[in-house]
Amino acid sequence: MSDDEHHFEASESGASKTYPQSAGNIRKGGHIVIKNRPCKHGHAKCHFVAIDIFTAKKLEDIVPSSHNCDVPHVNRVDYQLIDITEDGFVSLLTDSGGTKDDLKLPTDDGLTAQMRLGFDEGKDIVVSVMSSMGEEQICAVKEVGGGK
Repeated sequence: MSDDEHHFEASESGASKTYPQSAGNIRKGGHIVIKNRPCKHGHAKCHFVAIDIFTAKKLEDIVPSSHNCDVPHVNRVDYQLIDITEDGFVSLLTDSGGTKDDLKLPTDDGLTAQMRLGFDEGKDIVVSVMSSMGEEQICAVKEVGGGK
């Protein structure tokens, strides 16, 4: 074992001043070193860094670990693309044989280009629509057949 693998700060007696412990194992009332100072751990907080599933915007929140968090119901459904209108709306075929006409083309230029190209070439295109908390958006596109 080389000297580079472990670093221990020695006190005058040769013993380490600190010892490593997983952050998840440090409990309220326990001790922790913060900014090189010995501290008594108060209320535990969870720092969440997340990406919005519709806008891809980074969001952060700090929540006491003893509190509950809201977790969204997220659904994903595949539809066959029937039409793309001039004003940027799509017409999708539902499982029941009806149409879904209330979605716009995705904001992701790559997905929109893939949809338009496949549609213009007469290919069978399936789009995945993600929905959560009253919002929905096309999140994936795939070609399923050779076309018309």
